[in-house]
Amino acid sequence: MSVIAKNPILPGFYPDPSICAVGEDFYLVNSSFAYFPGLPIMHSRDLAHWEQIGNAMNRNSQLPLEKADVSQGLFAPTIRYHDGLFYIVCTNISHGGNFVITAEEPEGPWSEPHYLAGADGIDPSLFFDEDGKCYYTGTHPNKDGCRYNGDYYIYVQELDLTTFTLVGERRDIWNGAMRDCQWPEGPHLYKVDGVYYLIHAEGGTGPNHAVCVARSGEVFGPYETNFNNPIFTHRHLGKRYPIQYVGHADLVQTIEGDFYMVMLATRPVRGKTTMGRETFLARVEFEDGWPVVNPGLGILSDELVVNLPEYEPVCDYGLTPMSFKQYNFARLQSLPFSFMTLRNPAGDLYRLDENGLNLKCERGKTSMLCIRQDSHTFEASVVLNAKELFDGALAGLILFQNTENHLRIEYAGFRATALLTQGGWRPGSQVNLSPIPPQR
Repeated sequence: MSVIAKNPILPGFYPDPSICAVGEDFYLVNSSFAYFPGLPIMHSRDLAHWEQIGNAMNRNSQLPLEKADVSQGLFAPTIRYHDGLFYIVCTNISHGGNFVITAEEPEGPWSEPHYLAGADGIDPSLFFDEDGKCYYTGTHPNKDGCRYNGDYYIYVQELDLTTFTLVGERRDIWNGAMRDCQWPEGPHLYKVDGVYYLIHAEGGTGPNHAVCVARSGEVFGPYETNFNNPIFTHRHLGKRYPIQYVGHADLVQTIEGDFYMVMLATRPVRGKTTMGRETFLARVEFEDGWPVVNPGLGILSDELVVNLPEYEPVCDYGLTPMSFKQYNFARLQSLPFSFMTLRNPAGDLYRLDENGLNLKCERGKTSMLCIRQDSHTFEASVVLNAKELFDGALAGLILFQNTENHLRIEYAGFRATALLTQGGWRPGSQVNLSPIPPQR
């Protein structure tokens, strides 16, 4: 039996994917930056159809985001499973640095963060060896001094999971496959047929992004490069190719023994990435002891056959392009896992009752709930009851990229106004829409 997976398998704001397999189940986590709750947990059984089953960091105590910029907060996570426990290692670049959280069930509850003293750099990963030892893989600047921007090394050190402390020798194992490589990052260690493989990204997360691999007979190396590096990239396809920035990959093996790889990529529109980095899927085969990604093709495909029976998610949150979503807030007891706020919300930011979703409006503050945009073209509407708006208050919809680039439809005084902000400026874009008659 097989199923057709359509790329991207997670469209929209799902960057830096990491995946693990537990029996027939797959669990995937993505970066969430300054949005709360953080680290969405996705579940699938066929790698093609996904459902969100929770958020790993859904308590303010776990995820302080005060004053974090939109692109700060939680960077690239890694999810792993070992001996009955799930682990996520991640970086909060705004508060605390690198940390580990654990859970007995993937939907949570997840523990408070165990911050790792001495774990510098970003993009941490965990590897559990056959002898039960856990190794921490991270990135940091060249200890001899950076010769250029992005002169980084990937390092490995054993992690004591009883005390969550790095122990023993730390060794720099790799600084990229290319000469004068910039930004070797997103490292993951695997062991396949007795060989240690280091799969990592390099070239930065922009148009030069690429997936590379090295291997060794020992966890601390020395590691040898694959002369076919990079083993996957789109940087040679030019700026007009519809899928770009391919990289930051994580490998997973199915219960059938097949290998697949999740990675991020973007689908720009007129040279701009409007939805952020998305999650894509590729097939992997090992040839002559090295992984080959999408053999015979070498680039991402629109579709691929996955050798697993089709899975129907328990709850479909519309994670395919052009999907339809409708929320009747008056009938909800709680918001779906897909809803977020920018930074930590106040405890009384909203409530749900028979009248629907009630957002608290305060002078000088922004109250916003949002979901991820998952398609380039869409329609969005809301039934708005703004009778109790005080003088000067605004309500409405926003298409939000960041604080300097967004489109707002604001309602006040029985009139709706469209405002486009680009680069922090409003380029003469204010448009008054049709007056809205008072509701009686």
